Amino acid sequence: MPAVCPVCGQPTEPEPGFYYGAMFVSYAFSVAIFAVTAAALYFLFGDPAIWVYVVVVGLNAMLFTPLSVRYSRMLMLYLFGGVPYTPDWVRYEPRARRTAPASIRTEPGLKSS
Repeated sequence: MPAVCPVCGQPTEPEPGFYYGAMFVSYAFSVAIFAVTAAALYFLFGDPAIWVYVVVVGLNAMLFTPLSVRYSRMLMLYLFGGVPYTPDWVRYEPRARRTAPASIRTEPGLKSS
């Protein structure tokens, strides 16, 4: 994941460890995927054998994991990262990387005194 958004320049990790909470959101998404898949199998196919549940729920879990991870991180950023939703956004040029002023940069191998 890039350090800043290539579209708007928003930092994607406001602080170290920010996305640990996204694991809980991703877990909730996974439980929802399991429950919806199992209920659909039960009602649409009349309670198939247990191996059908295991295979289909497992495949759906693997199929939806990238979406679950992406949306859980997005929700954490929107809810707790101070990033407002802007429906009428425009594409911005990426912000230039800020570098330290020349007065505090040192040459490699030189000791600062």
